[in-house]
Amino acid sequence: MNLKISLLDMVVMYQGDSVAQTIENTVDFAQQAEQLGYHRYWFTEHHNTHNLVCPSPALLIAHIAAQTTTIRLGAGGVMLPNHSPLRVAEDFALLAGIHNDRIDLGLGRAPGTDGLTALALRRTREAVYRYDFPEHLDELLHYFKRDFPADAPFARIQFSPSTEVPRIFMLGSSNGGVNYAAARGLSFVFAAHMAPQNVTAILQHYRQTFVPSMWNEVPHPLFSIGVIVAETEQEAMRLAKPAQMYWARIFMGDSRVPFPTLTQAEGYEFSEAEQLTLAQMSGSILVGSAAQVAERLKKMALAANVEEVLTLTFYPDKASRLKGQRLLAEALK
Repeated sequence: MNLKISLLDMVVMYQGDSVAQTIENTVDFAQQAEQLGYHRYWFTEHHNTHNLVCPSPALLIAHIAAQTTTIRLGAGGVMLPNHSPLRVAEDFALLAGIHNDRIDLGLGRAPGTDGLTALALRRTREAVYRYDFPEHLDELLHYFKRDFPADAPFARIQFSPSTEVPRIFMLGSSNGGVNYAAARGLSFVFAAHMAPQNVTAILQHYRQTFVPSMWNEVPHPLFSIGVIVAETEQEAMRLAKPAQMYWARIFMGDSRVPFPTLTQAEGYEFSEAEQLTLAQMSGSILVGSAAQVAERLKKMALAANVEEVLTLTFYPDKASRLKGQRLLAEALK
């Protein structure tokens, strides 16, 4: 099958690197991805983290777009509860106006952070505890469609002069996100790196309940999954151990842990609690040789009936990531 692959980047800062070096690395990753034929390069939104340099997808998109030419760039995603819909609409209309037909806007329902930071972002406890995502999503879509009802509160706002519109995706790891996507005719990305066992059922539900719209005449599903690729399975397993250490600690509540180095991972003994956490994450990251991972991706994509997969890469250093991106792209040609 002709499977498109894309990248979802959490912009991990390796130990010893500065923010500037991390962003320079990201430019190199994106430029290599473009040369290798990756379809999209997206950024996550996270706040109050020790080593994820991705609080503003729009700023990262603008920076990378200026240093690439063809690859699609986007947010995977903007956590809409943290922002006013008008602000998001203006930012992405501007990006789309500058970089015509290269900009994607993925939307998430979660804050992408802890409760205290969510309060700092939204300013009031009422905003933190009130669930108004459906209203905010519809407001955002009205801006882009320029079709507010005449009596709507924001109908008189002179929205961006840009006539370009980003491609809009809804993100989700449960029935909540998929239902918003299907009802509004949006593209949908299922976070299989969080719940790999549910990908086929959730995407089938999306197709069955999809309502055609100006955004899509037919369903447009994708899923995201973690990958670590090397020349051999043994080498890939070695490269995967720092990521396993990192995620085991994250899921046990240590959100500010630095990403471990290969040296720190060698000889590390996982506690029983960490082993249980890793068992629960089974299938979230595909680890192996390029041929092995390419085959697993094709099987997952065939079962889920998708033509494109977003890959999250969790390599322990820049060199192994550049090599892994290249090996996977070559294996899928």
